[in-house]
Amino acid sequence: MLIYNANVVCLNDLIEQGAVYIQNGRVNRILSHQELDSFLLKKPDLYSVNAGGAWLIPGFVDVHVHGGNGYDFMDATEESLLGISKFHAQHGTTSMLATTVTSSKDNIEKVLKSVASFQEEIQPFAQVIGVHLEGPFISPNMPGAQNPNYIVPPNVNWMKEWTEIYPNIVKILTLAPEADHAIEVIEYSLSQGIVIACGHSDGTYEEILRATEAGLTHSVHMYNAMRGFHHREPGVAGNILVNEGLSTEIIADGEHVHPVSIQLLTKLKNKDNLLLITDAMSAAGLGDGTYNLGGLEVVMKDNVARLKEGGNLAGSSLTMIEGFKYMVNTVGLSVSEASKLASYNPAKLLGLEYEVGSIREGYQADLLLLTKDLEIEKVWKRGELIEF
Repeated sequence: MLIYNANVVCLNDLIEQGAVYIQNGRVNRILSHQELDSFLLKKPDLYSVNAGGAWLIPGFVDVHVHGGNGYDFMDATEESLLGISKFHAQHGTTSMLATTVTSSKDNIEKVLKSVASFQEEIQPFAQVIGVHLEGPFISPNMPGAQNPNYIVPPNVNWMKEWTEIYPNIVKILTLAPEADHAIEVIEYSLSQGIVIACGHSDGTYEEILRATEAGLTHSVHMYNAMRGFHHREPGVAGNILVNEGLSTEIIADGEHVHPVSIQLLTKLKNKDNLLLITDAMSAAGLGDGTYNLGGLEVVMKDNVARLKEGGNLAGSSLTMIEGFKYMVNTVGLSVSEASKLASYNPAKLLGLEYEVGSIREGYQADLLLLTKDLEIEKVWKRGELIEF
């Protein structure tokens, strides 16, 4: 298949009126407008898609998403996994991590088992490439919308058990690095190839620094559920802002973080260590109403989800395409810059940057065709058009 007459967004280049030739589910050639005619002479019967001057960008990689369209990954069923992956694929996500919430050990194990089984099936929508454990090893001082009844200190025996029974399933572990035994868990999890993330943390600047030295490399939903910046104690937020060894995430929905704070983040992280996520919960895609998150009641009103008790923001109703548009239209990034945050940087975090997350020859053909107004026209995964 050939997609032509597109603004092709590559990692370090924008090819106007370019074309992408796909073969066996991978990008075989990237062509300029000048190269197209001679290429077509060699393949006169090639199936072609005229992009009409639209944007062609890599599929989104969401490393922090809890659910959508009424489904939650904590349901731990094939129906929910299919429902979530279909919903988010409709909004441009082609790869995702099933993200847990702080819950019982038994419930977390059910999620690990369900994802391990799901990976053995044909996945027609977004690819569920593993699990992001958000909790239960978080700070009781910074629960956010996590259920405080299930918060426990970091437990290396649990991590050993989970990685032995479900090898290569856990891709990210979010914990409070200041907690007792956190360094031990960080060092063990790192040895298993797991990305260690700071989140729901009340740690000091120095505590986060020590965790970074032990192997912490990432942080979740910047500014939210973390000790904030103070000029005499920079806290978690201050460490992330200046620490080049830490990447971080942003929920770009206009509710979680002020756009100026996001602009500051893009300047300090130079757009290399910043990831766009949804943190979407089951209410994403649905209307106002009452929902459940980790056993806690959540009220959705005007697309904003908050805990019924206490009023804390509870995940989001965001999709990746809406976050992408917010980064372009409100924060002021270019389409190419926003694409890096939504696709390449998340893939790089997971060590998948040579497979997905950018449009390059030899890479998996996970592609989105966007109108000039950044609305999704088509979604391809491994070169196959996803039918919804």
